[in-house]
Amino acid sequence: MSIDVTTPDLATIEFEVADDHVATITLDRPDALNAVNDRMAAEIEWAWRTIRDDDAIHAVVLQANGDRAFCTGADVKSASWFAKSNVWNTFDPGMTLSPKLHHRVWKPVVTAVHGMAAGGAQYFLNESDIILASDDAVFFDPHANGGIVSALEPIGMLARGVPLGDVLRWALMGTEERITADTALRLGLVTEVVERDRLRSRAREIAASIAARNPVAVQGTVRAIWESLDMTRSTALQNGMAYTHIGNPPVAERRATPRRNDPPTYR
Repeated sequence: MSIDVTTPDLATIEFEVADDHVATITLDRPDALNAVNDRMAAEIEWAWRTIRDDDAIHAVVLQANGDRAFCTGADVKSASWFAKSNVWNTFDPGMTLSPKLHHRVWKPVVTAVHGMAAGGAQYFLNESDIILASDDAVFFDPHANGGIVSALEPIGMLARGVPLGDVLRWALMGTEERITADTALRLGLVTEVVERDRLRSRAREIAASIAARNPVAVQGTVRAIWESLDMTRSTALQNGMAYTHIGNPPVAERRATPRRNDPPTYR
């Protein structure tokens, strides 16, 4: 069963919200290896805004259809939503595709990667909260093959804590440097590797577990952690303390109201 969400006429993604408050976005251009064209960019933007603004949604799974690829970045044949004829009007594609810094989606995003994740796919990954990979997943950056600057995607990888040397190999060696699922786990790009046939169910299991918890507390946690990346440690701690006061009920109230996951009290 699913929660009724009014959706536009979607052509490049699938979108649903289940009764457990988990929304699922499925990239659906498998014949194009789920490369992002103008239509997909617009539909992704609609999905992030819907997720942000609908309080019935507590967590998100991002996945993709097709056997070969999660996403291969921007579709070079038709993607123009960010590249304008006036260079000063051109903007970072991540403003459309990424959930956090522009769309301010503080609901946890669990991303399930299979097959190829290339180039601009990192816009999705760099702002996901938890990334799972199937054992056949491979990550690479084709920009260097075409003599194109690769800057925004690798900068996002650095922010996730992927080591500098590995990011540079990924960005400079083009399709010759392919990060396997096991290497991605070692580098911290993903947090778990599973068999291909378990990928979606495992991502769903994690998202549902998070969605069952207090959504206000979860969103406050996600927001505090992501915002800390752009702050000094002392400023981040002050910001985190403010969110603790904003998002948590007073101590006396918490003591009087046991939470669902509290252990039993024995006397």
